[in-house]
Amino acid sequence: MFSKILIANRGEIACRVIQTARRLGIATVAVYSDADRNAPFVHMADEAAHIGPSPAAESYLVPEKIIAACKETGAEAVHPGYGFLSERASFVEALEAENIAFIGPPPGAIAAMGDKIESKKLAKEAGVNVVPGFVGEIRDTEHAVEISDGIGYPVMMKASAGGGGKGMRLAWSEKDVREGFEATKREGLSSFGDDRVFIEKFIENPRHIEIQILGDKHGNILYLNERECSIQRRHQKVVEEAPSPFVTEKMRKAMGEQCVALARAVDYHSAGTVELIVSGADPTGESFYFLEMNTRLQVEHPVTEAITGIDLVEQMIRVAAGEKLEMTQDDIGINGWSIENRVYAEDPYRGFLPSTGRLVEYSPPVEAWSDDGEVHGKPRRGVAHGVGGVRVDDGVFEGGEVSMFYDPMIAKLITWAPTREEAADLQIEALDHFRIKGLGHNVDFLSAIMQHPRFRSGELTTGFIAEEYPDGFHGAPVTEEFRRMLAAICAGNEFTWQARARQISGQLDGAVPVRATGL
Repeated sequence: MFSKILIANRGEIACRVIQTARRLGIATVAVYSDADRNAPFVHMADEAAHIGPSPAAESYLVPEKIIAACKETGAEAVHPGYGFLSERASFVEALEAENIAFIGPPPGAIAAMGDKIESKKLAKEAGVNVVPGFVGEIRDTEHAVEISDGIGYPVMMKASAGGGGKGMRLAWSEKDVREGFEATKREGLSSFGDDRVFIEKFIENPRHIEIQILGDKHGNILYLNERECSIQRRHQKVVEEAPSPFVTEKMRKAMGEQCVALARAVDYHSAGTVELIVSGADPTGESFYFLEMNTRLQVEHPVTEAITGIDLVEQMIRVAAGEKLEMTQDDIGINGWSIENRVYAEDPYRGFLPSTGRLVEYSPPVEAWSDDGEVHGKPRRGVAHGVGGVRVDDGVFEGGEVSMFYDPMIAKLITWAPTREEAADLQIEALDHFRIKGLGHNVDFLSAIMQHPRFRSGELTTGFIAEEYPDGFHGAPVTEEFRRMLAAICAGNEFTWQARARQISGQLDGAVPVRATGL
């Protein structure tokens, strides 16, 4: 096991890694930019190293600065978190050259899965269902039109190196392909340095399901069930849950085994996620297709931890240190239900515009990084599960700032309960106890989703937000029962106020004037 690790990331994921490392008796080093000088993760770590100005391109994205910090502090390994350098094979190779361990998969697997064209070829060779499409070199716009006509509309044009919703265009006709193909190439080149594009059939009314993979360096690879990530806005996840209300045991097994086969094909170890797109129109659930593989920890990993009791960060550290997985596939069960909401600094009433600035007031429903240690009498095996089934992962503090330089996520709210309905109810209650002032946030919007009849029924697709809030979010609808209750509360408050006023001398209404005049 390592004695000291460095976290090449920031915010809540840096706090998350520090928390697990501390429990394992491992010292931690945090690296930070100018903007993060006073951030919670810097104070949580045993040591901290300044690595440059606020822009990520001058700090967190500079491999040389991370390696220099490792040498200065004596860190034996690096945990990359997600984003930044977490999926850069050249960074892993640079660490290996300095005899510093990377807490993640091997560089070959990262490179293979990071190329969307090559990863689809590998998936197909491994026996994984892939979306009908063309993954070879597309010569020009005319070739793109020819391919799209052959596949059948609608089709999705995607930049090979794209991600996070960038470099993607939906085409419903030949006209859309002619207008969008070159633009997709340009966006891929400007955002990712790669102008290659592939085209595939667009699955209408899809669900976004992902399978959590965990493997060691001894050839053992497991799947840790699935997560439902269908509620998205502009291809960015908003709500995640585990398990999925749509996936059956038969589907889970078929998906899991195919994803393990893909991981084995690239000699994968550590935690990883295979993303699948599932046709909601197929009641058998057999129409699922490979989308991409994320060779890192996911933002939504806590919901998997909540239903399995497995600390994924701990397993990543142990695997990187050469240890074998202690569990087998038969040990992986599903205990209850977990939902995660991403609390963002954005204004849902103004088209979800980003909101940056100072957190004048910040009070989460439970203290972040706290743990009651067990659920229904069973220990959570080291996983921070929150208090009473409510967990908050954050990296901010009252009086701090949400900076323009990084992702505007304030916190992740995770709930666990025996059933999906109870987990959703806990979300509503916990969201109501968030206190955030000083900038816009999406707490009201998240609460509305948790209460939405379509969410409660589990009838989810990636078009949920666009379909249910086509004109944006204008507040949760008010029922007649709620109106009556609100009217009763207001009437009671008014009666109490008037009764109090009558007891104050000098008033001009009720009994007070009578006493005042002596009559």
